[in-house]
Amino acid sequence: MALEKLKSQIPEFAKDVRLNLSLFAQDEALTAAQKAGLALACAISSRNQEVQKACNAYASSILDEAGLSAARAAASIMAMNNVYYRFTHLVSDDSYSRMPAGLRMNVIANPGVPAVDFEIWCLAVSVVNGCGRCVDAHEQTLRKAGVAANVIHTAVRLAAILQSAAIALEAA
Repeated sequence: MALEKLKSQIPEFAKDVRLNLSLFAQDEALTAAQKAGLALACAISSRNQEVQKACNAYASSILDEAGLSAARAAASIMAMNNVYYRFTHLVSDDSYSRMPAGLRMNVIANPGVPAVDFEIWCLAVSVVNGCGRCVDAHEQTLRKAGVAANVIHTAVRLAAILQSAAIALEAA
């Protein structure tokens, strides 16, 4: 219901976004919990209040408090990591990438949800935030955990759909 309300707010010029949002809940490559956490983490990363409100309602109907907290943690920890590691990736002086990050990231080791779910959420947020180094690291971790390419692809596609909804609402 929450995603349906969000869909109804998408302007006519972005009707493709509405169509893609329709596919979000129907997709079966991810579990319901994986989709819900991905939605919340990506919505937070979009910084759009309407998308956040809809995805919070959607996620709250599926995830328990630990899952909601983990999705919020994925968004916040990746906000930090994506800025830092995007810098080390983009700067031409590679000496920065050899320096210790000195950033606390304890939640990655103990997120309170299955590690694969948290990794999917971190990957999706990293895609939204445009950090190639983090995208690569999380994709590799997921593949080593036995996650199929179609699941990873779906997570990225769903992140893109949510980001496009945020942009469409901002452009209205």
